[in-house]
Order: sequence, then structure tokens, then C-alpha cells
Amino acid sequence: AALLPKTGHPPKHARRAMVNAMLYLGRTGCQWRNLPHDFPPWGSVWELFWRWRESGLLARSHATLRDACRQQDGRKAAPSAAILDSQSLKTTEKGGLAVLTQAKMSRAESVTFCWKPTTCC
Repeated sequence: AALLPKTGHPPKHARRAMVNAMLYLGRTGCQWRNLPHDFPPWGSVWELFWRWRESGLLARSHATLRDACRQQDGRKAAPSAAILDSQSLKTTEKGGLAVLTQAKMSRAESVTFCWKPTTCC
């Protein structure tokens, strides 16, 4: 079964090129406007990414591909446990008390706070 929906009209840019651009952005972390010119225009890529994310298509596709990869490796589709260690979760360099000494900032003032978490690929 295809993961990407079919549209009624031919797309202006090839879906493969659009997906490759999204994967490039995720891999390199570059800004949308700095997407290399080898890919479709950044605005087109951003709009399609936004539509797919809002519709839940990206989350469903990610889950489908993850399950298929796990089964291909001979594992159950859904993981039964997760392990997080100090290499996976970054903390302050100084230790536990350094967090308490930082200036308090409200969530509204924080530029990194986001009400809606995004799904990564």
C-alpha cells in the first residue's frame, strides 16, 4: 500500500524530490530558506510538509516504516521497552544544582517553548 496520497491532478514537483528535500532538512538541520537549489523551492516543500504533518500523514508513515524495519530485522513491530541513558539525554555540564541557579523565565518569555510538539522523521 502506498504511504503517500494520490492527488487529482499531477503535482508541480515530483513527490520524490519533495520527500528528499524534507529528509535533507531533517538530516542537516538547515533553515527552510537555505534549502539548496537542487531541490524544489523551499516554500513548496514547507507547504507540503505542513499539510502532511497537520493531517497526521507524517506520523502514520513514520510508524508504518518503523514497524516494517523492525519486522525485517526479525523483531516485533512495536517496541516493548525503551532505554534512556546519560548519552541519550543531555543534562547540564555542571551537575544537578546548576539548573536551580539559572534565572527563572516564564514559558511565554522562552523562545524555545512550543505548545505543540512536532514529529521528527
